[in-house]
Amino acid sequence: MPTGWLWNEDDESPRSVDEESPKGKKMASKIGADRDHSLSVSQLNQWVKNTLDRQLYPVWIEGEISDLAKPSSGHLYMTLKDEQSQIRGVMWRSASIKLPFRILDGMSVFCYGSLDVYAPRGTYQFQVQRMEPKGVGALQLAFQQLHAKLQKEGLFDPARKKPLPNFPRRIGFVTSPSGAAIHDFLEVLRRRWRGIEVLVIPSKVQGEGAAEEIARGIRVAGRIRPPLDLLIVGRGGGSVEDLWAFNEEPVVRAIAESPLPTVSAVGHEIDVTLCDLAADVRALTPTEAAERILPDADELMTLLQRTQSHVQHLVQNQVLLLKRRLEQIATRPVLFKPEESLHRRIQRVDELQMRADRGVERCMEKQSKRLEQAIVTLEALSPLRVLSRGYSVTRRLDTHEVIQNANQLSEGELIETLLADGKIQSRVVHAS
Repeated sequence: MPTGWLWNEDDESPRSVDEESPKGKKMASKIGADRDHSLSVSQLNQWVKNTLDRQLYPVWIEGEISDLAKPSSGHLYMTLKDEQSQIRGVMWRSASIKLPFRILDGMSVFCYGSLDVYAPRGTYQFQVQRMEPKGVGALQLAFQQLHAKLQKEGLFDPARKKPLPNFPRRIGFVTSPSGAAIHDFLEVLRRRWRGIEVLVIPSKVQGEGAAEEIARGIRVAGRIRPPLDLLIVGRGGGSVEDLWAFNEEPVVRAIAESPLPTVSAVGHEIDVTLCDLAADVRALTPTEAAERILPDADELMTLLQRTQSHVQHLVQNQVLLLKRRLEQIATRPVLFKPEESLHRRIQRVDELQMRADRGVERCMEKQSKRLEQAIVTLEALSPLRVLSRGYSVTRRLDTHEVIQNANQLSEGELIETLLADGKIQSRVVHAS
């Protein structure tokens, strides 16, 4: 129905009137028609805003994000553009906090919302109520962005993963106590091993607030005393949306920071959650988690029996082998007649000693003959031997210089003469 606008003089806001009615036609014809009925700028902007609010319904638009601003208020301000045009956009905090992915400049998106006039500036903008990335789903994009961020920080590094204990006694399980996951887990655990203490830490596993509860449960598990040996985090199967809490950053960080060895047991086999990547071990289902953390008692007993039989067989064979070797050793003379071997060795030592004694005697005789011959040779060459034949040696008394020529002496000098038996001191009276 055609409408006009009637201004409220108290707050300068318009209200609609029926233009078909006589009163409506009269009022509508006066608004802005002349200077007496002129509009202020604020009234004009408000008129345009109210007109758009009534005439335009919410729509989906497609564009590229640029000039993205994220003030502390939590609202998002941006420009949405294509190759030929652009429009300012705003996303209030109440809508932006629900986005599962991070908005970036240059991202192509689909936006659902309505056109709005920002009256103080006289500009219009697109109020975004929902946003989806173009080409990839919102959840998938959120997964990729968070995966890249946490991988860069090293949360998925295999080097930081802890080994699981071989035989855990106290196990924690962060899950919904009413879900099928814990019941299936306990049933398999009872069949495989007895005497295990399982502490269920209750938590929501899907929906709003689930991620915060799961993360809190993981941190609580790390503070329990006496400490747990192992922690399992998981739930039964579901859609991507149902399992999304295990892809959220608080859960992934809590898993990575847990002091306990952790197992991610989210009930899905195809898709991998970020919780799976951060945990020390990934189990496809809670049932498989029970199978991975503990061996089957019956299978282990069978293995032990086989091992015992094998060890007994090896021991028996070794005993028989050692017995045969002992029998062979017992027949050897060294054990049968030990004194005979000792006597032979004593005799051998005596023989070696006699040979050594004879060798020493021969060596001494040979050296004695060589010494006698050397003495004879030395005596033949000795100056004393010459002196014994009547010769003498004259030398200065003070320097013992041997006198070979009379010219070496001077009158009055003391000299010494060596004879074969004794020596004579004299003074030179004349030398020529």
